[in-house]
Parts: sequence; C-alpha cells; structure tokens
Amino acid sequence: MKVVVLGGYGMFGARLVRLLVRDAHDVVVVGRNSQKAADLADAVGAQAATIDRMGDLSALWSLTPDAVVDAAGPFHAYGDDPYALPRACIHRRVHYLDLADDPAFCAGIATLDRQARAAGVFALSGVSSVPALSSAVIAALADGATEIDMISSAILPGNRAPRGEAVTRSILHQCGQGFDVSIDGARIPVRSWSRPARFDLGQGIIRKGWMIAVPDQRLFPVAFNARTVLFRAGMELGVMNWSLAVLSWLRGQFRFAIGDRFIRLILWLARGLGPFGTDQGGMSVEVIARFPDGWRRCLWRMVVKAGEGPFIPAVAVRTILRDLGGIAPGAGPAIGVISLQQAEAAMSDLAVTTDQSSAHVVPLFQRQLGADFDLLPAPVQAAHQVYGPRRWAGRASVTRGGSLLSRVIGTLFRFPQATDDIAVYVTMTPVDQGEVWERQFGDQVFRSVLRQNGMDMTERFGPLTFILGLHVRDGQLCFPVRSGRMGPIPLPKWLLPQSVAHEYAADGRFRFDVALKAPLTGSLIVHYNGSLARESA
Repeated sequence: MKVVVLGGYGMFGARLVRLLVRDAHDVVVVGRNSQKAADLADAVGAQAATIDRMGDLSALWSLTPDAVVDAAGPFHAYGDDPYALPRACIHRRVHYLDLADDPAFCAGIATLDRQARAAGVFALSGVSSVPALSSAVIAALADGATEIDMISSAILPGNRAPRGEAVTRSILHQCGQGFDVSIDGARIPVRSWSRPARFDLGQGIIRKGWMIAVPDQRLFPVAFNARTVLFRAGMELGVMNWSLAVLSWLRGQFRFAIGDRFIRLILWLARGLGPFGTDQGGMSVEVIARFPDGWRRCLWRMVVKAGEGPFIPAVAVRTILRDLGGIAPGAGPAIGVISLQQAEAAMSDLAVTTDQSSAHVVPLFQRQLGADFDLLPAPVQAAHQVYGPRRWAGRASVTRGGSLLSRVIGTLFRFPQATDDIAVYVTMTPVDQGEVWERQFGDQVFRSVLRQNGMDMTERFGPLTFILGLHVRDGQLCFPVRSGRMGPIPLPKWLLPQSVAHEYAADGRFRFDVALKAPLTGSLIVHYNGSLARESA
C-alpha cells in the first residue's frame, strides 16, 4: 500500500514512517523541507517529496497514494478551511487519517461523513493516543458494564522524549484557556493546565498530570454515555509542570497571547532540560462502571521505556493500515475504530508493557461506617454513594462570627460570607482511597480532603488535618472533631476548633447543618445550613 505521510520528518511523523516501513508499506515522506524529508527517506528506505499542505497539492496527487496521513499540525492553526485536505482526499477516493488532538478539529471532520460514504473511503481524525487508542482501552475496560460513571485518562511522557515544535505550540496555545468538562453529567468550566492529580503507572513510576483539552472530554460523554470524563497530561520534571501551571494562571487572569519568540524560548529551555529525568513514560486509563456484580474500578496502564514514547501516537494509524477492510467508509473522530487487542499487537515490537486490573468499589463513607451506613435515611446514603465524582446543588444560609479571631480564621479557610440565602454547589471526587470535597458558596470556594483513618476519618484543610469521630446518631450523620495536627505536629486540645456538624433528611431532601467555633474563646467562626440535590437530576 502506498502511504503518504505529511509532516513525515516531525517528531511523531518520523516514528510513523519507521513503523510503516517495518510493515512493508510503500511510504513517502512529505514536508516543506526537502532536505529533512530526503534524509529520513534515505535512512529508512522510503521515498521523499516536498509539498506544503496549505498550498498547491497537485504534487501530492501525482504520487497516487492509497492513503494520506497528516502528522503535521498544529491542527488548531489550519485556517479558515481546515478540512481542505481531507475533502480533497475524499474527492479522489483516497483514505485520509490524521494525528489531531485538537477537540474542535477532531469533532468537526464529521461534516464530511456523507461525502466519504458516497466515495467509499474513510476520513478519520484523532488517529492517535487520543481518541483512537484511549477509546479502544475504554471499550475493553467497560465491556459488559451496564453504565459508566467516570472515565479518567492521563498521558505522562518521560523528560528525555524528543520535543517537537508543533507539540510545544499546541501545549502553549491552550495553556490557560478555558474549556468545559463533563462532571457528573454537568458541563463545568475549567482552565487548561490546572487541577493536578497523581497517577501510579506501575513499575515505581508515579507522576502528576494537569487537565488539558483533548477530544475525549468533548466526545466520550456521548460516545460512552459517561457522566464524568477527565483527561490530564504532565511532564516528568516538576519545574516544567509548575511553570506551565503558573503560566496557565497568568493567562487565565490577563488573557495575553503567546508569540513565536516566546514559543521558541520555551522550546529552547525545555530542550536544555533534556539530560534530566528519564526516558520512561506512560499512559493510564481508568473506568468506574457498574457491572452485574456491582461497581468496579477498571484500570489499564502502559509504560514505555527506551525513549520510544513518541511511537505511541503512531500506533493507531499503523493498526488501521494493517487492515483497511476493517474500517467502514465515512468521516468522523476515530472512536472505536480499533480494538485494544489490535493496538497492543501493533506495539509488540516496541519497548512497551501494559497491565490491566479490576476491583470492586466501596465508597468512602460506606467503608468507614460499615453496617451503620444502613441506619442513615436514603437521601443521606445517596449523598455518600460516591463512585465517580458527584455534584450537588442547593441553597444555604450563612452566619459569620464577629470576633477578630473568628474573622481571621474564616478568611484563612475561605469560608463564605454571611447571607440569608446563597446558591451552593458541592462536588465530591473520589481520589486515592479518599474524597476531595469542593464547596462553592456563590463565588467563594473552599476545599478539603477526607480519608479513612482506622475507626475515625481525617479531614485536611491545607496544612491542618482534623480527626473526625464520624458516627450515626438518631438517623443523623455526625462529624465531631476529636483531635488535629498541623503537618506532623499534634495540636493541643485547647487549639482545636469546636465542631457541631451533622447531615440529615427532612421532607425527603438531604440537609446539612455545620457550625464551627474558634478555639480558646468558643466564639462562632461560621454556621451554614441548607439542602442539596443531585445537580444532574
């Protein structure tokens, strides 16, 4: 089969060219730089051609390809007619694939579906790690599930992996930009390169990832009927991750553009850090789903060594071109077009290992309370059946203490201001055998992390951790503070806040009542009470 690879000497294009040559395809390396195209073609036994995909394509058609793969990018910068190339491929009955990870570009190619079907060819976008490979993994993990609660994925390359300019431009372009993610069925705005989370890839590799926009968040809530879809990416070196996080915050605040000089500077700095870190990276895909035997957490992990991470985005194209007859004519995002078994077979000659696991999920409060959980009224039980993220909405009233100490503590913990009526949202997210609670009163947000701690439960606010004597009394769930510490240092009893907090049901609704009083003086810090209902309901 004759395959033309546009951007064929780029970071991912060059790896794809090598894989396709291994598979005995007749490969043409195409790009604007004739010398780079010729050098790679000579090295691997391919042909070379000089073509600008944004210009005259007559030289492309003179090559009489069976398939054209666009590995150039960045796809967000393809101008006023971004689908000119796939449209031209369809017109000439040539199969088209690309490695796009831009959500809008990947989703929009479906506008060519009717033409592709009529021509008997396919035009697929996102034939890369996302969404082609990620959707294959999800389909395998969720096989037999009756519903999917959460999909959470991450790509975490090693620091010694090569850095291409197109990828750098794509990362910096979206850093700080806002986009929506589906959380418990609601579309929630987030900022690119924010909300870090920790991922264990196995083999002793633990990395952090930050939220970025990929086609998965836009397409998977419908494709898999999933309530929550999250995706993160991260560098191996903390200095790079946190630098991007700071840049994201600054762009979110001041909305400035990023010019070519800045991009070249960042690329130069990133390459300067190349000797640090490792050549090991990986990918993680987690699915929380209900099966006939109950809720399960299904996990697929991939570790790539020997610097072969940049081959992974090319695996889906390699898989498709091994069996063209397995792909139906039409145009759209590459969701469910390959199987996980096929993808793993296409990685068998790479330094890749994968593992897959599945375990039953018991929510935090149900584990902590045991049989007492069943003593709670149904609305309170429902509030703590947190398999994937849960988002609640309601109204509350807030009273704030007037003493200086109370005001200082209230400000430090970002407690809401006094009001008779305010909108409140609570998001509960399971993480690392615990839950992150984000409470939003109007524009004011404060967070805490709850974890199981033997017979008790801990709740952490920044450096302060409190031991809660969680228990059920008279059908109410009570949260008294028993002890606390700042970091590893225990707090004496007289420095502990006094907590009178409970959850209960009234009129068939979940209700909460929380009062916190200052240590030493016992003066009121904050008292808030109200009701919540599942936002997606």
